[in-house]
Amino acid sequence: MISLSHKRLIALRTLLKDENLDGLIIPHSDEYQSEYLPKHTRRLAWLTGFTGSAGTAIVLTDQAAIFSDGRYTTQLQQQVDTTCWHCLHSGNTPPSTWLTHTAPTNSLIGYDPRLTSTADLAPYKAIHTITLVPTPYNFIDKLWTERPQAPMMPAFIHPIEYAGENSENKRKRLAQDLVDKGLEATVISDSTSIAWLLNIRGNDIPCTPVVLAFALLYADASVDLFIPIEKIPPTVRLWLGENIRIFTPETLEKRLADLSHKTIGVDPKSNAVWFSQTLTHYGAHVVELPDPCLLAKARKNLTEQEGMRTAHLYDGIALCRFLHWLETQNYYTTEIAATEQLKAFRAEQKDYVEDSFPAISGSGSNGAIIHYHATPDHYRHLEQNEIYLIDSGGQYRQGTTDVTRSLWTGKKAPSDSLKNVFTRVLKGNLTLARTRFPIGTSGSALDVLARCALWDIGLDYDHGTGHGVGSFLSVHEGPARLSKTPHTAILEEGMVLSNEPGFYKQGAYGIRLETLMLVKSVSDSALSPDSQHQFLEFETLTLVPFDKKLINPSLLGPENLHALNTYHKRILRLIAPYLPTDAQKWLQKACAPLTLT
Repeated sequence: MISLSHKRLIALRTLLKDENLDGLIIPHSDEYQSEYLPKHTRRLAWLTGFTGSAGTAIVLTDQAAIFSDGRYTTQLQQQVDTTCWHCLHSGNTPPSTWLTHTAPTNSLIGYDPRLTSTADLAPYKAIHTITLVPTPYNFIDKLWTERPQAPMMPAFIHPIEYAGENSENKRKRLAQDLVDKGLEATVISDSTSIAWLLNIRGNDIPCTPVVLAFALLYADASVDLFIPIEKIPPTVRLWLGENIRIFTPETLEKRLADLSHKTIGVDPKSNAVWFSQTLTHYGAHVVELPDPCLLAKARKNLTEQEGMRTAHLYDGIALCRFLHWLETQNYYTTEIAATEQLKAFRAEQKDYVEDSFPAISGSGSNGAIIHYHATPDHYRHLEQNEIYLIDSGGQYRQGTTDVTRSLWTGKKAPSDSLKNVFTRVLKGNLTLARTRFPIGTSGSALDVLARCALWDIGLDYDHGTGHGVGSFLSVHEGPARLSKTPHTAILEEGMVLSNEPGFYKQGAYGIRLETLMLVKSVSDSALSPDSQHQFLEFETLTLVPFDKKLINPSLLGPENLHALNTYHKRILRLIAPYLPTDAQKWLQKACAPLTLT
């Protein structure tokens, strides 16, 4: 029987033929270049069945391929009909490379300019054997007859007690930067940037508290905000102030036309190419520059830093209660029931709003699927004497959390080989967490520290070591990251990044140990008198113990063992007072120091 995905692929090819196109590029993105998508923009999932948070599909008249990174290679095979789709690792075979070798010469390849960023389009523009054609409408939308409605939830205020700085000050700082660069305005499509800049939040995207909107920030610090009027309640309108002008999204092109002969900044990564094309069409001079909010948002102010500490205290209480609950259940539960219980514990914490991403709850072989997602149709019962991986996070009014722990579910001791791998992953986490580094260091310079113990025995993991995390915003935030892929973004004071080395044995288990870390300055007293540089270090925010049953202390080494025991002592001191008596006793045992003997 032909699959639903295959039927939709046939219908799309018919539409391409009607439009005289030889192919179409379908990105995983919406008009706002969001990572997590509202239901009405999940076009890639509708066409292919793939629900991961990163991917691209290319449809030709006789072939079709879908690409994603190492986090989703197994998920692609599980969700996509491989009788009509090639499933490819984007790192090994980039979409543009596949298109170069597969599309016939002189092919006309369509793309939606409202969904594709300038940066994402660039590799395809370099293919000289094809012609790229911007489509006048979205082909998937035309075929998607039961497409959900766009979200219409209202925006709400993010008060100064959490934001730490008012919107006017933020806008003036960024506007001065526009003046210094000779710009009269800049385009902002990233809804998290708009939320940060205007100190508002919303509920348009699951797990990310933003409202979908576009904005133009001007050199006089005023803003044109393009959003349905009904999404701005009177209290929010008053909060925004008179220098924030509200327009409906339908008027966006007209406002861009009014910028004729002006110099406008456009971030080629976070804005759809439609903005540059439209501004150029109306005679504006486009300058490609990063979103001005990106770096400012990543440098958490003191209020936001303290808010992140508070959020992680709340989260640590919930996670410790959850881990204690798992043990009292003798791990007799399902992957889905476990996440529901964890969410219930989080919901009891003050100022909890929602999860920061759909929890990854993988037992046994499912833990080896890096971004596994249990569903009512596909889940496992936790079994005795196996690894259970739980990766989850919470959105609190004070901040955002993201934590992963891998647990041993049985009373039988794990094998020495398993403890060896787990301890090496933990060693990478601890080594990175206690590292000091000079100002000006990029995350790619530190990534090896998390991998070195695994590399010693020929193991590695196919994902980055760390990503930035927002303040009651997106759980994934740029510009800095920890990755072996070279990049220029440096680590700066106030940034929050994840620290998540891992190892995944397909068909057997997955291990990932993730904590969040705050970048802060090192006091001069901690440095050599001969030091001629300013240094930074990490403060671990996450307050959840590691499973000692899986640790080989002698392999960890004295320095990392001391770091582990100090970390566990801190968890016990901060979390225990908020736990019930039985959970306190569990935590005392979980945090008891290990020794080398």
